[in-house]
Amino acid sequence: MDLLLDTHVLLWWLADDAQLTDKACELIAAPENMVFVSVASAWEIAIKQTLGKLTIGGDLEAVVIEEGFTTLPISFKHATETQSLPPIHSDPFDRMLVAQARVEALHLLTADRRVLKYPANVISC
Repeated sequence: MDLLLDTHVLLWWLADDAQLTDKACELIAAPENMVFVSVASAWEIAIKQTLGKLTIGGDLEAVVIEEGFTTLPISFKHATETQSLPPIHSDPFDRMLVAQARVEALHLLTADRRVLKYPANVISC
C-alpha cells in the first residue's frame, strides 16, 4: 500500500509520540508499504517553525530520507485538484494533501476528523 503522511502523523512518527496508533505505526513500518511525505508538509512545518509554534532539530529532508520515506513534490495537477474538493477543510495544506492522495492514488494517513470526511483514500489513525 502506498501511504501519504499527514503533517501531524509525520511529526508524531519522528517524535515517537504515543498519539500515533499501533495501526498507524504498523502501516508506516511495514516494508511492503511505500511511504510518501509531501513538500506541502515540509512547507507547513517551516512556517510553524518560523512562527515559533514548532521546533524541529536538524535537516527535515535528511531525516525524511533517512526514515526511508519518499518526498512528494507539488505539481500543477495537484494544485488544480484542490478545486474539485468540497469545502470541508479551510487549511490549504490539508487540502493539498487530500488532492495529492487523490491524484497519486495514495492512502492518506491522518487523525484529522475533517480530513477523514473527504472523498479520498483516507485512513484514520
